[in-house]
Amino acid sequence: MRIIDILKRDSLSVSFEVFPPKYDTSFESVRQATEEIAKLSPAFMSVTYGAGGGVSRYTLDIAKNIMEKYSVPTLAHLTCVSSSKETVAQRISDMKEAGIKNVMALRGDRLTDEADSGISDYRYAVDLVRELRASGGDFCIGGACYPEVHPESSCQKEDIKYLKEKVDAGCDFLTTQMFFDNNLLYNFLYKIREAGITVPIVAGIMPITNANQVERAIKLSGSFMPQRFKSIVDKFGSDPLAMKQAGIAYATDQIIDLFANNITNIHIYSMNKPDVAQKIQSNLSDILGKL
Repeated sequence: MRIIDILKRDSLSVSFEVFPPKYDTSFESVRQATEEIAKLSPAFMSVTYGAGGGVSRYTLDIAKNIMEKYSVPTLAHLTCVSSSKETVAQRISDMKEAGIKNVMALRGDRLTDEADSGISDYRYAVDLVRELRASGGDFCIGGACYPEVHPESSCQKEDIKYLKEKVDAGCDFLTTQMFFDNNLLYNFLYKIREAGITVPIVAGIMPITNANQVERAIKLSGSFMPQRFKSIVDKFGSDPLAMKQAGIAYATDQIIDLFANNITNIHIYSMNKPDVAQKIQSNLSDILGKL
């Protein structure tokens, strides 16, 4: 099933992101974790491609397993940074062969020495979007957006200009980077709609279940941490069980507020934690079950 068809439904939807293993030795444990999340029957699941500019040869294995074993639609991430045209063409061919219809087109993280290496034929995600659209794979293409401005953009106006270019190149929908203050998303949505970006937006929510995640989240995305959230971390950060419960409650509260304000599609960055995914879905069971 194409993700765009799911996002255009009238009902609310919750989906989950999972990531493939970094090492061969952890493949089985990761596979089991992703299967436990798939058993929750989410609207769809996305499988990342590898952090820090790395490449994961397990992305398609995980995505195909979820799709075939649990009939859960899958969205496979694909990055283009540090890649040649030939390499990306092969990856697209592999996706076609695996039966993947949904692709998240991302630039990826640049390597620190990339500027001197000359190994990349791509500068931006829009280049990959164009390549996917021209590949003849009839892909449903997703892209990323930043409610708080991309870390490399000089201002939000510039950011939205390039986002519009990416959508015009062929993105069917956009998924947001994590955010912890819903007002940031509401303001962002107003601005992009005003700029003529009309594709569905999926709100990305990261449940912070331990204090160490906070610093990493800020480093990766530059996310603004509201005082309300900082108080939770200050109060419960040293107690793992309490912090986990509080983090799940905060994420649930965010999602309920988003649903109440007509944001119908939520994507949860699960960090391969089936218990966190299950608890959030359970917290929303009556809300989702009535629609």
